[in-house]
Amino acid sequence: MDIVSHGLWGGIVAGKKNRRTYWTAFLIGILPDFFSFGIFFLATIFRITPDIAWHAGPDNLEIVPEYVTHLYNITHSLVVFVVVFLLVFMIRRKPFVPLLAWGLHIIMDIPTHSSAFFPTPFLWPVSNFRIDGVSWVHPYIFFPNLILLVSVYLFYFGYWRIRRSRR
Repeated sequence: MDIVSHGLWGGIVAGKKNRRTYWTAFLIGILPDFFSFGIFFLATIFRITPDIAWHAGPDNLEIVPEYVTHLYNITHSLVVFVVVFLLVFMIRRKPFVPLLAWGLHIIMDIPTHSSAFFPTPFLWPVSNFRIDGVSWVHPYIFFPNLILLVSVYLFYFGYWRIRRSRR
């Protein structure tokens, strides 16, 4: 799934309480990709890394630095997510709902990443099992995702407009 969709889904699913929780969930929804690929692209922009990030893809995975794969394993693991979620729960003594956007990100990535380019390591470090899904750029995934996002947001904002007008 693309990074913007992750943010939008995370915001609408885990951040409906108010604007602050929405934007918190939105940001948490994009963090797994940002902490792996975003750092790589920023390093390229600021010339810390050679200008190769723009050419990374399924046909040339060898140019992606090893740290990107390691960070991707950490940020896309349901095992790591559950541990962090439980630690935060124990510290706060209540669930931090916007953090669920991270778990949603991983769950959405499992079927929308093919084995050709960064399949989701959702059981890492317990297992290296990965599912060969359909890439999110495929029209069968991309357009339904877009239509669902627009529909959900139109419904959500329409619902709140109707609810506010009845007050």
